[in-house]
Amino acid sequence: MLDRGFHFDQPLWFLGLLLIPPVAIWLARSAAQAARAPIHRYADPHLLPHLTGTRDLSAPERWGRFLRWSLLWTLLLTAMAGPRWDYTDLRLFHPGNNLLVLLDVSRSMLAEDVSPNRLGRARQELQDLIVQNRQVRLGLIVFATVPHVLAPITEDTTSLLNALPALSADLASPGLQGSSLTRALMRAENLLAGLPEESARAVLLISDGDFDEPGLREQVSRLAEQGVRLHVLGVGTASGATVPAPQGGVIVDPSDPQRQPVRSVLNEALLEGLAQAGGGLYRRADYRDGDTQAILEAATVSRLPPEASDARTRIWNERYWLLVLLVGALLLPQFRELARRPARRPTDQQSARSPSPNA
Repeated sequence: MLDRGFHFDQPLWFLGLLLIPPVAIWLARSAAQAARAPIHRYADPHLLPHLTGTRDLSAPERWGRFLRWSLLWTLLLTAMAGPRWDYTDLRLFHPGNNLLVLLDVSRSMLAEDVSPNRLGRARQELQDLIVQNRQVRLGLIVFATVPHVLAPITEDTTSLLNALPALSADLASPGLQGSSLTRALMRAENLLAGLPEESARAVLLISDGDFDEPGLREQVSRLAEQGVRLHVLGVGTASGATVPAPQGGVIVDPSDPQRQPVRSVLNEALLEGLAQAGGGLYRRADYRDGDTQAILEAATVSRLPPEASDARTRIWNERYWLLVLLVGALLLPQFRELARRPARRPTDQQSARSPSPNA
């Protein structure tokens, strides 16, 4: 069993401490050379500030500043070295369970028949899926007219969580309306093709079903024959809502003489049919955990040996931020001093040299 004791993740950063002695030597030599400067032949030391307009630091002041900045440098290097103690043991993901999420980011997902809107609800469902997941490797594809791979199948759930705030309808290609599930399924098929056939491969579609494409059931059935199951989370309501336009207002039907707003509804029949053809589950998205748990349980059906998931990984608690806060607290008086320092004004001599505007 590994020790829980204090240690550094990157101790080579401490090599930066070797810079402190050369700086001290340079500081001592520069002070000695300044004391022997030719200007000392023309005035006594206590008169030099009046002659040059600057004041040389005394030895205690100079070395006090050096020690203060040496302390800050040491603290920064210590933070970069990664101090850590205490850890958490986590069970490794089962290598045979893979779930690729297809998230619809078309304009219809901005309808507000659910709070805050369909896309916001979908992001919440995806966050719950990531947080509750312990056995499935996840990937993410967002799609409207064109699919975009945001993350291939990975165990790095942190990167997926960091990507959630950026998920918006702006990711769709400008000028193109609607969504193409056909292209998204083809992209998912290519990503999953490189995984072992004995592993569990599944696709989770999060959408309102607001698309009309021929041959979707046949495409999903063909994926199911290859061992790729399709699960579906429906987002929206049967009553539906209007679709916001990119320039403001709502999208209207150009074929309607009365220019009525386009109203998007949850196409639950289509989504249920796709889940049935793909051998998966259909759930309507809500704020409860039941739908997420059901999807995760359905995705963990790998035929690999169960002992493959007995391995554990150790996650250490990083403490570098404590030193960063300490450095910030030590630098705060310096910023206050700069803020209180009055702005320099031109000296009388400089004013005398400046030409008068009336000259």
